[in-house]
Amino acid sequence: MAPDDDKLREECGVFGIFGHPDAAAHAALGLHALQHRGQESAGIVSTDGGLFHTHRALGRVGDIFSSSEVIDALEGHAAIGHNRYSTQGAPEVRNIQPLFADLAFGGLSIAHNGNLTNAVSLRGDLVSRGCIFQSTSDTEVIVHLIAISRRERVVERMIEALGRVHGAYSLVALTKDAMIGVRDPYGVRPLVLGRLDGAMILASETVAFDIIGAQFVRDIEPGELVIVSDAGVESIKPFRPTGQRFCIFEYIYFARPDSVSEGIGVYEARQLIGAELAREAPAPADVVVPVPDSGVPAAIGYAAQAGLPFELGIIRNHYVGRTFIEPTDRIRHLGVKLKHNANRHVLEGRRVVLVDDSIVRGTTSTKIVEMVRSAGAAAVHMRIASPPTAHSCFYGVDTPAREKLLAARRDVDAMAHSIGVDSLAFLSIDGLYRAMGEPGRDPARPRYCDACFSGDYPIPLSDQQVGEPPAQLSLLAESG
Repeated sequence: MAPDDDKLREECGVFGIFGHPDAAAHAALGLHALQHRGQESAGIVSTDGGLFHTHRALGRVGDIFSSSEVIDALEGHAAIGHNRYSTQGAPEVRNIQPLFADLAFGGLSIAHNGNLTNAVSLRGDLVSRGCIFQSTSDTEVIVHLIAISRRERVVERMIEALGRVHGAYSLVALTKDAMIGVRDPYGVRPLVLGRLDGAMILASETVAFDIIGAQFVRDIEPGELVIVSDAGVESIKPFRPTGQRFCIFEYIYFARPDSVSEGIGVYEARQLIGAELAREAPAPADVVVPVPDSGVPAAIGYAAQAGLPFELGIIRNHYVGRTFIEPTDRIRHLGVKLKHNANRHVLEGRRVVLVDDSIVRGTTSTKIVEMVRSAGAAAVHMRIASPPTAHSCFYGVDTPAREKLLAARRDVDAMAHSIGVDSLAFLSIDGLYRAMGEPGRDPARPRYCDACFSGDYPIPLSDQQVGEPPAQLSLLAESG
């Protein structure tokens, strides 16, 4: 996570299509819809049933796959693709996915969303056996485990390999005659199944179906493995049931608001979260203003419940990339205005409720509050549409070490003083569950993975201590 980037980042988006003559073109469009899940690199691997074709590069989907020559070279009726957001170190070409390997049974390509919590120890075992790694991605651990398996069928090899890994994962894999999709037994990371003109599709979110006019079929279930081939779709459940723990942050921030996850519309969920926040934490205010863009649906819900006007008091500049260089130290403090600008007409002389989805380090929140006050706001009350983020994530989300999380170091009053607001309140964890249709959080059997709020990690953290960031595979390690 960049020091000036105060949002948690989902690491990857995956897409796969089998049985369509324009597989690569549809994969590129699907990745474009999933661009929010990873902006540093993208790749597509296709097959015509014999040869495999690949194109991978650093950058965004629209730049990498804008050429018809690139798409035409990705021949075949099946393709898988991947968007990537790296966690630590500089992004490198060798880590761009989908990964590809020629194994004893033929070609295999894999795209992975998630993070393996025992990748370091597994990698050490594999290296000691003579395996040669070409990347620092934990995804390559899975490739090597498949390669050394003695099982005959590819699916059996994959099941054996995944039986050795711990962590959260949604995988899409491609062989010369099949596409395979699988979710970890807890179902932490999302994966959905769709259909287009007889072709079957796997993707991280339903928005990838919308862009190509595909039909949503269903969610891949936790611990489910599906094999898509000319024979149709086969489903097996080879892993011991554990009870679902879908990442609740998908509803708060990660997923696109026009997606449907686990049968719940993300936009509606965020409005309900905002309404619950208004019930729990009202404020003496004249106007509700979202911190764009992720705070917008929750702010709409808050305003409706509170009976206050909703206004765009902060305007976001959508044309600033993550790599924009601030030229001199003298103007570095103006950096927040590269992305946001105060709408003085809305803010001046009014008591403002600022609604955002989360606070990580608090750096951006501080700058936003300063900007709103400078625009003449009479008071600034900040309301956060999630509980305090006080714990690091180890399951596929870019999170700083715990001591860098503002909520891990300070109570709410101290946080309010730090970011300069008149009052600060977070949604309670029970309130978050109520907004999602639950009576509250059942500590014995919570429905979601909420470890970043509760510290309750459902999957063993084999390679690291809870208070540390995810263990690195090398100095430039990055998760899938």
